[in-house]
Amino acid sequence: MSARKSTDDRKTEILDVTLDLAFRVGPDHVTTGMIATQLGLTQPAIYKHFPKKEDIWRAATDRLCALIRDNIDRTAQANLPPTHALRRLILGHLKLVCDTPALPEIMVTRDPSGNLTQTRRLILEAMTEFRATLAQYLSNAQQTGQLRPDLRSEDGVTLLIGIVQSLVLRLIVTRDTATLVPDGERLLDLQLTLFERQGKDI
Repeated sequence: MSARKSTDDRKTEILDVTLDLAFRVGPDHVTTGMIATQLGLTQPAIYKHFPKKEDIWRAATDRLCALIRDNIDRTAQANLPPTHALRRLILGHLKLVCDTPALPEIMVTRDPSGNLTQTRRLILEAMTEFRATLAQYLSNAQQTGQLRPDLRSEDGVTLLIGIVQSLVLRLIVTRDTATLVPDGERLLDLQLTLFERQGKDI
């Protein structure tokens, strides 16, 4: 007989399945019945851990926001040169999306019922922090002479975020996470090369 799972383990499983289903069928189509079926449980067993479906989404949102902020914090703690930090921050986010593709799905899916409004607002707040951190690393890289001084910070951020957004859009269309990080790494290195300070004026 298998050991009974702890409350925390069961909650983790429920959130894992919720986010997996959000990518596979769309977040607005996920039901507690689907979650229960995937886990071989009854719906009352789900409600034992999350009394309402909204509670599941609240916990899933907390997880997604924590993952975004953890990537920001880990990059800061690494104490890297600015351009290396830029690279780590963006590739870390792409790895996050690769591991949890429900994240962009939640942000772009149609939500006529408005059930995802709060989720999107909180994720957007976390992504605003991501964008601000990216801008700071760009500014630091310019100040240390690693990047060209005529690069406008907002333009640099837009171009770097554009790499992420284009790859995420392709992921949503193809449903294939396999090339997300390697393609992101190649495109990011190309873009950073174009940002580099040129040789001395003649």
